[in-house]
Amino acid sequence: MFYQLLFPLRDKFFAFNIFRYISFRTFSAALTAFVLTLLLLPVFIKKMKNTGHTERISEHVPQGHKKKEGTVTSGGLVFLPVVLISVFLWAIPWNPFVYLSLFVLLYLGILGYVDDRMKKRGHKKGGLSQKAKLLYQTILSVFVLFCIYRLYPTEYATSTQVLFFKNVFLELGVFYLLLVIFVFVGTTNAVNLTDGLDGLAAGASLPPMAVMLVVAYVTGHRILSNYLNILYIPGIGELSVFAGALIGALTGFLWFNSYPAEVFMGDTGSQALGGSLGILAILTKQEVLLAVAGGLLVIEALSVILQVAYFRSTGGKRIFKKAPLHHHFEEKGWAEPKIVVRFWIISLVFAIIAISTLKIR
Repeated sequence: MFYQLLFPLRDKFFAFNIFRYISFRTFSAALTAFVLTLLLLPVFIKKMKNTGHTERISEHVPQGHKKKEGTVTSGGLVFLPVVLISVFLWAIPWNPFVYLSLFVLLYLGILGYVDDRMKKRGHKKGGLSQKAKLLYQTILSVFVLFCIYRLYPTEYATSTQVLFFKNVFLELGVFYLLLVIFVFVGTTNAVNLTDGLDGLAAGASLPPMAVMLVVAYVTGHRILSNYLNILYIPGIGELSVFAGALIGALTGFLWFNSYPAEVFMGDTGSQALGGSLGILAILTKQEVLLAVAGGLLVIEALSVILQVAYFRSTGGKRIFKKAPLHHHFEEKGWAEPKIVVRFWIISLVFAIIAISTLKIR
């Protein structure tokens, strides 16, 4: 909105020319989202405590988590509208990539909220079945693929960029839909599984989100994309504003979600956050890079898959003391803040590796 209102006035006052720069609007969106989250979350926490919308702790987590019963949940209900407002204020309003990304954010946020409400009303930690979630995520994937066909040239619509090689794309054809489904299912579940300790999912998601911000900016910049041998996609740089708003909102959320947490993001937040990472990777054609940048999230998800598979194949034996992986270290006696900070560091290392691959081509 500010771009539309103030940039045309640049001839009358040169300072308004600053609104043409995506970098300025990205930082402004991040700051706006951060401040709004800091202002709104305390009100949300107080209201939700009064209405009893609090967390119900699963019996499958370490015993120490029982003290967290009653913590306010569904904190994603705050940073979803915050991101929406921040993007509306600072992004170019008619950008189709921004529209699609906001749709994914809201679609999965609403899906997550329905899941949170069902858990509250039904059996402890019940909620939507995995089949139902997969169905809704598949519907979303089909819609996203339809939009991609409208937005991209035919030769790139169903392709993904390969790491380490200059302008090499893997053409998947009709199988690209499977990749889109896999990205959405994988990222939403990975963030959800990581959301098991105070501040872990929010803090661990910041580095890969920062990577996707940089990728969106570079992909939409003709000179930088050519220099780094990345597909140039006109207009996609506006997704930097979207990613910046998410980073600002997540940082503000982490202020209250850090140990000891006053609020959890719930499925409302984890579904929307995972889906946002996914759509950024899909639209920039960097689905493989996301797996590197979100390496910690991948490890957390794999720890559950391996644990379940090994448990079933061996008749009850376990690889880890408890899964996801962060619970394994809890069972080994590590303090919760130490696990969280060390996992943040691991996430940052994966993000640095991901960024370095942009030059190694």
